[in-house]
Amino acid sequence: MKFFQRLGRSLMLPVAVLPVASIFSGLGYWIAGATGDPNNIIGAFLAAAGGALIDNIPLLFAIGVAIGMPKKADGVAALAGLTSWLTVTSLLKPETIMKFQGLSDVAQVDPAFSKVNNVFVALICGLIAAWSFEKFKDTELPDFLAFFSGKRSVAIISALLSLVAALVLMFVWPLVFGGLVAFGEWMLTLGPVGAGLYGFFNRLLIPLGLHHALNAVFWFDIAGVNDLNNFLAGQGTRGMTGQYMTGFFPVMMMGLPGAALAMYVTSKPEKKKATGGILIGAAFAAFLVGITEPLEFLFMFLAPGLYLIHAIFMGISMGVTAALPVRSGFGFSGGFIDLVLQWVNPLAMNPWAIFVMGAFWFVVYFLVFRFVILKWNLKTPGRGADEDDDEASDSTATGADKYILTADRFIEALGGKGNIDEVENCATRLRLSLNDVSLADEQALKAAGATGVMKPGGNLYQVIYGLNVQFVKDAMDGLMDGSIEPPARAEVESNAAAATVGGSEGSTAAPAATAVAEKTEYALVRMRQPLQGTIVQLENVPDSTFADRLLGGGVAIDPSGSQVVAPAAGVVSQAFPTGHAVALTLDDGAEVLIHVGLDTVKMNGEGFTVHVKNGDRVTAGQPLVDFDRSAIEAAGYKAITPVVILGHADSRIEFV
Repeated sequence: MKFFQRLGRSLMLPVAVLPVASIFSGLGYWIAGATGDPNNIIGAFLAAAGGALIDNIPLLFAIGVAIGMPKKADGVAALAGLTSWLTVTSLLKPETIMKFQGLSDVAQVDPAFSKVNNVFVALICGLIAAWSFEKFKDTELPDFLAFFSGKRSVAIISALLSLVAALVLMFVWPLVFGGLVAFGEWMLTLGPVGAGLYGFFNRLLIPLGLHHALNAVFWFDIAGVNDLNNFLAGQGTRGMTGQYMTGFFPVMMMGLPGAALAMYVTSKPEKKKATGGILIGAAFAAFLVGITEPLEFLFMFLAPGLYLIHAIFMGISMGVTAALPVRSGFGFSGGFIDLVLQWVNPLAMNPWAIFVMGAFWFVVYFLVFRFVILKWNLKTPGRGADEDDDEASDSTATGADKYILTADRFIEALGGKGNIDEVENCATRLRLSLNDVSLADEQALKAAGATGVMKPGGNLYQVIYGLNVQFVKDAMDGLMDGSIEPPARAEVESNAAAATVGGSEGSTAAPAATAVAEKTEYALVRMRQPLQGTIVQLENVPDSTFADRLLGGGVAIDPSGSQVVAPAAGVVSQAFPTGHAVALTLDDGAEVLIHVGLDTVKMNGEGFTVHVKNGDRVTAGQPLVDFDRSAIEAAGYKAITPVVILGHADSRIEFV
């Protein structure tokens, strides 16, 4: 699961550039068709701009996978991905194969090698590069080869491994391609059923880039069908020609945009703005020019069950349109522009019906996708991908004993350094990948300072700590790579309590849960309401960290005012410069976190004014932060403000 999640994240890199490329290309074709001049300078310019990326989609995927799969992104991995791609595709291109096989004419080369520039090969190249980077980026070579040590060796290793991959593909690829062509030729005998099967398998093969083999059979003159060329030339059989293209239109133009809407409405409220930006562009590209990959790659790896449903729907659409007297075709893809351009083609039949079927598929895709996403809690865009929530921080490990001691105890409770594969952090938690989750000791983690743990599944593990989790993470990194000296065990045991509650003067003391055992249990904390607004129960906050009381119990406020004030006398333990949150240690020892809005750290301080700094003494009613609710909502975030007692899940807050 972790591998496919990371692969899906990696594919988002190249997918993000496709919508604008497809729009440019589609507009170029439209202008050329509308003017009747294929050399129209504006149309040619736009078509070339879009084609520069669309024609090189496999290359983009090779680089995207290479840079996205390693634990830490690095340009060296991207270079290795490019190296692998160039090596494999150059060795397998028809001109090279002709020389290897001693042929006199490139036309004698197996046609499979003319289709080697596909996403399937790109994924292989990207994975080769990513693996080479992870394994050899720190390699030390003898002195006489020292120049090629470390990262300089990665591209070299990738090239060598690509030689092996090309050699294997030289024998395997023709078999795969030939099998697909034979399968397509058999489906020709099945009429509308065959068209439906073609649509189904066409979608299933897109993740591998092998759908071109089937397309070649049905669209071009390989098996005598030549559906696409005959339709464009108006020389086919009316009622027959176009049946292997028409069914794409309703799904591409309107079905998949319905799926995009379903993914948008089921995304987390705090992620709707970012998710919507991606989905709107991808849906527009699908409708206008029939470029669906930007949408399909958003869920085919993250939620493969949805992609299977999509393939089934495409098959049904292709079969139904082939059985009905509805025909159209395309020169580019099944989008609105091609539909309009081919509206008056002599072989077109009832093209208006495509809009009726499209409206039907829009509703079906929306309802089915929404139901399935919510029913099985699928991690479609805006719902999972915890790494997207990570909060950027410029802080570095201070070397303070409290963080080193906590980090050391966390490492031990997680099964030791050898059991920790990856460690990252966001605003309040450590996000880990463990080799063996069963070795993690939840009770020991809580005793060491964790307020709770979460187990997303597989080897993933999360440790909820508090606002200063960045310092603990940095200390863990230092302890594991040897740059920080581990404390003596006796020191750890004798100073553990002090590490959790203490801090030198002026430091940003962490509101960690380790102090819980030594403090009064704050069952009920009375304080002034820090912000005007309507009280909201914590469980109704649309953020599981607060709703599940992982940071502590309390309430939330839907603000009507614009200023946060101190709810009681105390000391500022953490005032974020971005203004999105402030933590106070009250005079009775309670640690209060006031988090203005959800995910508002991403606003980078825009719309916030901070009036205090770490270590300041404050009195009840003293201004802490001013904020602009309209700016928060305009940025796509919720202004709802949780107020929690850190480290005490059962605490209640009463405003007086």
